[in-house]
Amino acid sequence: MRYSLLGGGKRVRATLTYATANMIDCNLATVDPTAAAVEIIHAYSLIHDDLPAMDDDDLRRGKPSCHIAFGEATAVLAGDALQSLAFETLTHPCADLSGDQRCEMVAELAIAIGAAGMAAGQTIDLAASQLGLDLNALEQMHRLKTGALIQASCRLAAIAGGADKNTHQALDAYSANLGLCFQICDDILDVTASTDQLGKPSGSDDGRQMPTYVTLLGLNGAHAAAEHCSELALDSLTQFGPEADLLRELVKYQQQRTH
Repeated sequence: MRYSLLGGGKRVRATLTYATANMIDCNLATVDPTAAAVEIIHAYSLIHDDLPAMDDDDLRRGKPSCHIAFGEATAVLAGDALQSLAFETLTHPCADLSGDQRCEMVAELAIAIGAAGMAAGQTIDLAASQLGLDLNALEQMHRLKTGALIQASCRLAAIAGGADKNTHQALDAYSANLGLCFQICDDILDVTASTDQLGKPSGSDDGRQMPTYVTLLGLNGAHAAAEHCSELALDSLTQFGPEADLLRELVKYQQQRTH
């Protein structure tokens, strides 16, 4: 569990949680457990994603994947235990949160990673090479597999900070487009970056004959799609001032990252 959780990574989801809390003037300490919980969930999802029955990847963050380092059975159990730990962490006592807020946050995270979120996206992913996904289906897969947890990272902070309906809607639009931009950039990097740069095998989507934004749109088309999603994400923040600058910077980071 420590090997997978503490072994590096971009910590984008935790950063989104803190950036959202900062924007709505929520005490950052209040969302410490929330930021930890979304990263723990992400670590669990990567362990299971790398398994031979899933994407079958041997390398993660420049190190052997969990199942390579410790065996498949231990990796499955580590992922299961991390998922439980995430919910335990999310319910950590905090005087700033009411019981209703806690229940709403637990439900939000559960939905994001379950049959209407991340797990559904992974199910589509497993069948994608046989299904021959078109662009709309590919987008739906990524909104579920990657985007749902990214959206939850913002939503949980918004719930903790007591954000109003308009703020929730703006953050939903922002995070949905940021999540899609993130995945499109991943597809681009899969064909343009090296294994050393990525910390995981490059070209893995092509090896599995997976439809991607690059295979469907070409490299230039994928870049244009990422730019469009970035613009939509930024547009959703126009009602906010400098307090949303960190969220804006995260959009720019997605376009510039090399891994």
